[in-house]
Amino acid sequence: MNTTAVMPETSSFSKPDEVRRFPKGFVELIEIGGTLVGRATLQPGWRWSMCVKPLVNTESCRSAHFQYIISGTLGVEMDDGTRFECRAGEVSYIPAGHDAWVVGQEPVIAVDFQGMVDYARHESPTAIR
Repeated sequence: MNTTAVMPETSSFSKPDEVRRFPKGFVELIEIGGTLVGRATLQPGWRWSMCVKPLVNTESCRSAHFQYIISGTLGVEMDDGTRFECRAGEVSYIPAGHDAWVVGQEPVIAVDFQGMVDYARHESPTAIR
């Protein structure tokens, strides 16, 4: 019988594997358990269509997000016009095909367990390692 031991892992956003910066925000990335997890910090005035769209050249965000909002409120509009908000303390799933923005004057901090592999990736990345 061939068994492969799975080892426990820990990681911390205090020492991210990669940081992707864009106007009014950044995403810190850690790889753990074969998964890329991101912590987004978005300042008031951040909007995907103004701050990330120019980097990725798509009409809307093509990443699906499964996230926990630590602070702030994130407004979302799907490509079909559906609008909703994700608030601190909530877990949300946002399918691909949306715009998003910070609501109000409190920064949004969110941990995203899905959708970070290509998020805000430049054609020639300026990511900090």
